[in-house]
Amino acid sequence: MINISNYIQKINNNNKKALSIFLTAGFPTKKDFVDIAKNVLNSGADMLEIGIPFSDPLADGPVIQYSSQVALENKINLDDVFEICSEISNYTDKPLILMGYANPIIKYGTKKFCKNSVDTGVSGLIVPDVPLEEFDSFYNQDFSQLQKILLTTPTSSNERIKMIDEKSEGFVYCVSVTGTTGVRNTFDETTFKNLKRTYTTLERNKMMIGFGISNSENVKSFIPYCDGVIVGSAVIKMILEKKEMNEINSFISNLSKACKL
Repeated sequence: MINISNYIQKINNNNKKALSIFLTAGFPTKKDFVDIAKNVLNSGADMLEIGIPFSDPLADGPVIQYSSQVALENKINLDDVFEICSEISNYTDKPLILMGYANPIIKYGTKKFCKNSVDTGVSGLIVPDVPLEEFDSFYNQDFSQLQKILLTTPTSSNERIKMIDEKSEGFVYCVSVTGTTGVRNTFDETTFKNLKRTYTTLERNKMMIGFGISNSENVKSFIPYCDGVIVGSAVIKMILEKKEMNEINSFISNLSKACKL
């Protein structure tokens, strides 16, 4: 298992912010997914966040929701997700992070889920529908070998941010805006004020910003307030629009360049 925090620190030491790309497992097809993931890593992504398809993904906007629906129609289940993780982790030494909802994990069995995660090279886990208040009851001993990544939002108080910082491992996922994931063209002054507040409040963890980051300009405007950025909907949208792989590679490469200080 890769220590995600140390890994981000190494990237930061090279005058660069980390770039994490989110992809929905098994979208557009199981076979294509692995090829796309490898291309994304080769094009400059430092980490890969793999979404576990779910029928009711509360935090996700329409683009990611649709990709999840397609993956479920492709009959992608957790065993397939682990098969995918195994194939990718055998290919790369970059961290793999699973993002999924509590229900499928509980249904699968937390012990089996965690063992398979670790065995297939997964380093971290994000479960957006497990709030801080339910952290201790959800993350039992089974999860001890996985780095548990918690989320802050623009409405999180300084006190809450400190509590999240205490519990989180790997990094803290800072949600840039209220609402769901999705491509946004503009961010107001309040967004940057909140990002700065969160970044300066954290003491233990690295901070990665996600939700709404869709181009190199967004990345450049965000990097003073974080240790890295997460891009998802913009890439999935390109896959949906059946863009050529070289166009997607070029997009990732430009995002990576924008992360350089």
